[in-house]
Amino acid sequence: MNRTIGMIGTGNMGSAILRGIVEAEYVRASQVVAFDTNRKKLREVENDLPGIRLASDCQEVAELSDFILLAVKPIFVPDVIGKIRQSIQGKAILSIVAGYTTEMLENALEGTGATYMRVMPNTPALVGEGMTALCDESTFSKEDYEFAKGIFDSVGKTIILPERLFDGVVALSGSSPAYVYIMIEAMADAAVREGIPRIHAYEMAAQSVLGSALMVLSTGTHPAALKDAVCSPGGTTIEAVEELERKGFRAAILDAMKACADKSRKMSLKL
Repeated sequence: MNRTIGMIGTGNMGSAILRGIVEAEYVRASQVVAFDTNRKKLREVENDLPGIRLASDCQEVAELSDFILLAVKPIFVPDVIGKIRQSIQGKAILSIVAGYTTEMLENALEGTGATYMRVMPNTPALVGEGMTALCDESTFSKEDYEFAKGIFDSVGKTIILPERLFDGVVALSGSSPAYVYIMIEAMADAAVREGIPRIHAYEMAAQSVLGSALMVLSTGTHPAALKDAVCSPGGTTIEAVEELERKGFRAAILDAMKACADKSRKMSLKL
């Protein structure tokens, strides 16, 4: 589909999406117009994606694009929309802004003639393994909705959920790569303590996490059953599992995700 995609904000998430969709050949680099107030970030994206067009400001992005992705911090959304509102009549606004609800988008875009949709992706989109939730409360046309879904289908998996679940989405898929990276780092540190060279430790830890995740997805077996299959009676793995339970590993994850979801709710209330 020959549309021009505008990206306002090329931070970690915005740049991951751009790199992902261009590398997946969902769009060509020449179909993308990008702007970020951080010129260093913008130059990095340009170096990675030759042919991308750089805009001088967010107004230029809006003028040149059919489909605009907002990838800025929540506090900057009103300012950005204020600057582009004269140029978005009949255009589609796709927001990946954490904590910025559909109702907020509706209010901010009132009178502009733009349609809108909220999504929550995650950074593994950069390697084609993203997980994105699309909000089912959208004013996009069917064609625009399918185009938006195609963006994220091209860089991973998508699921359609109601707005009321999005704080949970932020905690589950939006932020969870950070939790997993901490676990991989800790596993590698423990391996180094056992004498395994660090270069091998990171690879082995990461591959073990990847393989375990694929087992869940490909077999459809409950994670508890897969865990039980690794735990031989009186063996080494059950010793490790007992220690994880004793140290509150499971409870720490539950508490961390609750804190993340609560923070998302508070952000929405403050904006």
